[in-house]
Amino acid sequence: MSWILAVETSTEWCSVALGRATADGAVESWSRHEHTGARSSARVLPAVGELLAEAGIALADCAAIAFGAGPGSFTGLRTACGVAQGLAFAPGCR
Repeated sequence: MSWILAVETSTEWCSVALGRATADGAVESWSRHEHTGARSSARVLPAVGELLAEAGIALADCAAIAFGAGPGSFTGLRTACGVAQGLAFAPGCR
């Protein structure tokens, strides 16, 4: 089954999540949710890397990347959007 990576940085919290439905209909998921204040942009990519490592998968195993599109701070929304777009350039991601 396909993995979905989600990124949220529109508030003072930086959140990343990874999940998929298994063949038997259960849900496998991992997440990070950290109070970062205005430093989400410095923490989001390391958090994604940690999450992928914890799940034992590579970014290329993700079928999709989602991001929180608001409401929220303009800078935070741009951060999440830019990170999702940048990661989507990796092979196999959309």
